[in-house]
Amino acid sequence: MTLLPTIFALDIGTRSVNGIIVKEKDNNFEIVDIVTKEHSERAMLDGQIHDVLAVSKVITEIKTELESRHGKLAKVCVAAAGRALKTERGLVTMPISGKPIMTKQDVLHFELSAVQQAQINLASNNKEDKSYHYYCVGYSVICYKLDDEEIGNLIDQQGETASVEIIATFLPRVVVESLISALQRSNLEMEALTLEPIAAINVLIPQTMRRLNVALVDIGAGTSDIAITDAGTVVSYGMVPIAGDEITEAISDGYLLDFPLAEKAKRELFTQGTITITDILGFETEVPKHEVIKQISSSIDKLASSIVSEILTLNQHKSPKAVMLVGGGSLTPELPKRIASYLELPDNRVAIRGIDAIQRLILSENIQKGPELVTPIGIGIAAKQTPVQYLSVTVNDKSIRLFDIKKLTVGDCLLSAGIEMNKLYGKPGMASIITLNGQKVTLPGNYGLPPTLLKNNEPCSLDDLIQQGDHITIEKGRDGSPARVQIKDIIDQIPTAHITINGQKHKIVARFFKNKQEVNADSFVIDHDSIHCEFPSNIKGLLNFIQNENMHSELLTYSLVINKQETKIPSMSGYITRNGVKVPPTSSFTNNDNIVINFSKSTLTVKDLAELKGIMLSQTIPIQFNHKQILLTKSINEIYKNGTKLNEADILYSGDHIEIESKTVEPFIFQDIFSHIEFNLPDNAHGGYALLRNNEEVSFKDIIEPGDELRIVFQDKNTYV
Repeated sequence: MTLLPTIFALDIGTRSVNGIIVKEKDNNFEIVDIVTKEHSERAMLDGQIHDVLAVSKVITEIKTELESRHGKLAKVCVAAAGRALKTERGLVTMPISGKPIMTKQDVLHFELSAVQQAQINLASNNKEDKSYHYYCVGYSVICYKLDDEEIGNLIDQQGETASVEIIATFLPRVVVESLISALQRSNLEMEALTLEPIAAINVLIPQTMRRLNVALVDIGAGTSDIAITDAGTVVSYGMVPIAGDEITEAISDGYLLDFPLAEKAKRELFTQGTITITDILGFETEVPKHEVIKQISSSIDKLASSIVSEILTLNQHKSPKAVMLVGGGSLTPELPKRIASYLELPDNRVAIRGIDAIQRLILSENIQKGPELVTPIGIGIAAKQTPVQYLSVTVNDKSIRLFDIKKLTVGDCLLSAGIEMNKLYGKPGMASIITLNGQKVTLPGNYGLPPTLLKNNEPCSLDDLIQQGDHITIEKGRDGSPARVQIKDIIDQIPTAHITINGQKHKIVARFFKNKQEVNADSFVIDHDSIHCEFPSNIKGLLNFIQNENMHSELLTYSLVINKQETKIPSMSGYITRNGVKVPPTSSFTNNDNIVINFSKSTLTVKDLAELKGIMLSQTIPIQFNHKQILLTKSINEIYKNGTKLNEADILYSGDHIEIESKTVEPFIFQDIFSHIEFNLPDNAHGGYALLRNNEEVSFKDIIEPGDELRIVFQDKNTYV
C-alpha cells in the first residue's frame, strides 16, 4: 500500500482519547501534533465502546481541533484493544478405523473443526453478549493424538481414533463494528486497523528482539494490557482490570482530594520531592513524596502483584527476561522496583519506556517524551506498517468480510461463513450395534466421501490462499453405505490350535454362535445380533471342548472332608503334564502342545489315610501274661463316618465326610490286659488272688511297661497256685 504523507491516528482509551498527526519523512516518522481529550461520561469499558454517541462526540472534538491546524482529515488509523482479543481451546476427536491413511487436507480439515469448536466454546462462555460474532485471527496446534497417545503429526497415520487440540485467538466483531460506527458519526473512514498490543510492540520491540522473552505492560487508567514475546513472535496477550486509577483513588481517599486533584498529585510525584495538595475542606498542605508513597503503598503493591500474576500466567508460570512499562500508569512511584521484586528480577530488568525509545521517530518541540504516548504513536505507525485490512469474498454465493491479520486461506473463508466443518464430509453409513462375548460392539458403516471444494470454479484445498473477490464453492461429500460385516471381519484372527492329548491329535477351532445358534465364520451379522465366540482358555476347558467327559472326570482331585474341612490328597489325585512338565488343569495351552492325562485313584483305606496324614491310630506294647507273649493296643485317634467308627481296612471314597476323634494318651495299666485276653477262673481257685508284675505284687491300676511279665495267682486252700 502507498503511504500517504500525513497519517491521522486515534487511540480511544478507557478515560481519554488521543488524536495524533504523523508524517513520514525520509523513512522516518515525525510526530507533528497531539490532542488529548477525556470522556465526559463512562462511554468505554475494558476497551470496548459502550456508548457510540459519547465516543463519537469526543472524536469529533479532536478531529475539529486538528483540522483547524492541519486541514481536512477524512481517514483515520485506529486500534482494537488487546484485551478485546479472546483465546480459547478446541478439541476434536473422531474415529478413523478402516479409513484410508490421513492426508494433509484431512489433517487441516481436522484442525479447522477444532477451531470451530473453540469458536463454539467461546460463544457459549459469552452468552450475555448475544451480538458477538468472532473472527479467528490465528491458531496454533497444541498436540495431535493417535489412539490417545501424543504424536508429532497425523499425516499418513492410521489407527482407531485421532484427536487434535488447538488454541485459537478471536476478535469480536462488535469491537470493530462499534469502532466503525463511532468513526462514521464523526465523518471519518477507517483507513487501517491494528491491535493496541501490536502497535506498542511494533515500535518498542522490533522483530529482531522478539526472540527474547519480554513482557510489555501498557498501564492505562482503567486497565493494564500485557503482551509477551518469545521465539520471534508475540505469544500471548492479557489484561488486568486494575491500573492508574487505583493509585489515584488511593491518594484521593488518603488525603481527601477531589479525583482530578488526586490525579494531578499522582503525576507530580514522579518529578517532585514534595507536592502541595488542597483537600475538599480547603486546607492546603505540603506533603513529602516518601509520605505519600507510604500512604498508598498497599495500592501500589496491589497493582504490581496483579500485573505480575497475569504475566506469570501468560508466560507459563515463569518470569520473563525483562519487562517494559508504558502508559501513564507506569509513572506510579516504585512500581518498576516492586514488579522486579515480585518477578525476582534485577531492578534494571524492569523499566519505563517513553516515546524517545521509538526508533526512526522525530518529535516536535512541544511534545513531551513520556510513556503515555507510546501506544498512540505506535497506532499511527503500526496501522500503516502492519494494518489489519478487509477482504471480501463469497462462499456459496454469500458475501463475507474477513480481517486480514494473517495470510487468509480458503479454510478461513469457510469459518467466517459459518460453514460447519464437521458436517462437510459425507456421513458414515448406518452403524450396527452387536454384542460380542457379552460386550457391546459398534460396527460403523462405510465412511462418507470428502467435500468438493472449488475456488473460482477450480478445485482447491483448504490451505490455498485467497484474494479480494474470490468465489468459494463447497459441496458436502456423499454419505457412506450401511455396515455389512461377517463374523470373521469382527474377529482379528479365528482362534485355532493343534493339540496332542494322550497320544491322540486334535484340531481345536473356535465355534461361533449367533443368537444361540451355531453358525460358521462367514455368517453376516445385523443390528442387535448377539455373537459368542467359544474357545477354551485352559486345559480343563479344552477337555470339555473336545467333549471327553470321562477324561475330565478322572482328573478330579481326590479330597475328603475331615472334621468339616476339605483336605486334598495329591497322591491320590490325577495330574496333567504339558510338554513333560506337571501343570494344573487351569493352566493355559498353546499350539502344538503335548498334553498327558494321568488319571486319579478312586479309593483309600483308613490305614492309608493315617499313614499319608501322619496320624497314629493306636499305641501298642508287648508283655507276657502267664508265660504267653501278648500285644496290648490302645486307641489314640478314632475315625468315624456318619457316626460309625471305622476300622483300618475300611475304604474311604473321594468326597467322604469323616471325623477324627483324638483320645487322651494314658499309660497302660494292669487291667488293660483283660480287653486282649479271655480269662477264666481256675477250678481250684478258692477266693483269694494276687496280681504279680515281674513277681512283685501290684494292683489293677498299676502302670505296666513293655516287656513286663504279668501273672494272676489264686489261693488253693492255704497256698497260691
